[in-house]
Amino acid sequence: MTGARGGRLPTAIDEAMQKINASVHIDSMLWREDIQGSVAHTAGLLRAGVITADEAKGIVAGLSQVASEIDSGKFVWDAAKEDVHMNIEARLVEIAGAVGGKLHTGRSRNDQIATDLRLWIRSKLDAIVAILDKFALVLLERSESEIDTLMPSYTHLQRAQPSRLSHHLMAWQEMLWRDRGRLVDARRRANESPLGSGAVAGSSFPLDREAVAKDLGFDSPMRNSLDATASRDFLMESASALAILAIHLSRIGEEIVLWCSQEFGYMVLSDSFSTSSSMMPQKKNPDVAELVRGRSALCIGSLTSLLILEKGLCLGYGRDLQEDKRPILDAVESVSVSLLALTGALATAEFRREKLQAALEGGHICATDLAEYLVVNGVPFREAHHLVGGLVRQAERLNCTLRDLPRDILEAAHPALIAAEAIDVLDPTKSVERRQIFGGPAKVRVLESISNAKVRWSGSG
Repeated sequence: MTGARGGRLPTAIDEAMQKINASVHIDSMLWREDIQGSVAHTAGLLRAGVITADEAKGIVAGLSQVASEIDSGKFVWDAAKEDVHMNIEARLVEIAGAVGGKLHTGRSRNDQIATDLRLWIRSKLDAIVAILDKFALVLLERSESEIDTLMPSYTHLQRAQPSRLSHHLMAWQEMLWRDRGRLVDARRRANESPLGSGAVAGSSFPLDREAVAKDLGFDSPMRNSLDATASRDFLMESASALAILAIHLSRIGEEIVLWCSQEFGYMVLSDSFSTSSSMMPQKKNPDVAELVRGRSALCIGSLTSLLILEKGLCLGYGRDLQEDKRPILDAVESVSVSLLALTGALATAEFRREKLQAALEGGHICATDLAEYLVVNGVPFREAHHLVGGLVRQAERLNCTLRDLPRDILEAAHPALIAAEAIDVLDPTKSVERRQIFGGPAKVRVLESISNAKVRWSGSG
């Protein structure tokens, strides 16, 4: 942010230039972090002997007053002062006098904004992880309460094999667990301090960057002053993690939309998370899920914007980076509100168990079980697959289920199919319980999965 007016450019700038130059309308969101960083920098200047204890005290007191004015809404942001940094510094000088002008010693707006953004994204990622934890808890609670609710699993949106609702909800949870890991990783890599890097080449003042980093809760100072001020990969990584999370939320939203349709009828959202039509009085729309799907587009766009923003920049700082704030703000806000909305929607939704159970009766959903039964009776799987596929065609021609096929048709296909246990394998309830492999939908495995997930999520903080 080396574009500040000063002795080199004393003439007033053009109105159009002022509009494109000013960023305070968006970066004022960073005022807390800016003041936090300034307080730490003041302590660093005092340790380095650049300012006296009385001067440091006056600066910190002035910054405290500025913070109080902003927090109470009394502060007037001035676009002519370009950004959050100059607005705060100008007010500090008004309050503390000339000593306020010493605050900027040994730093640039380049390392200042990079520090602000790292402090900001660190706190936002922490907040999103906390919301995500609550959403996961709801999924675990619903998985436990619906442990005996069976449903079809799907591939290609076609009924595939018998499963249970809890297994499906736990699949959502597994995606979110990986999302949590990505957010935590992004937070860890963002937790380095650029402060003291100056505009590009550090400072000649003996600033203790390690101490300043510690004061701000960073793990360490960044190792290279050029990299510290020129790179926004920490925002790209955060936006990437948020975009992947948003896509997972969108997929959950899509399933909610389908399940709430009359064609599926698997669930009903509470009125608190639904809307009606302005024209059709019978409608109850799952708008919460649709809006979450829509918000994912903003997150993908935010990531794309940040990637392209830095794509063509040489090192070090370029003013293009001023445009890094709106995309990450949109991504953070979109994911936060989506998580909160889905948490409430899933906590209060009703699953229609009878509809889920009834769906197991269509689509020849135990065909794989019948093929596996033939394998147990010595038939190679590929042959068994072909044989059962032929039986499915005959059942569809006769408009019946595999279980209801005439005895002579089953016997003609293979003698083992007329045994009682052959018909038994076509029971969806028993089919689910046979799938006790690790990660499968059998009740004992899903309960085990829920128990393990509770330990993971509760110990992840």
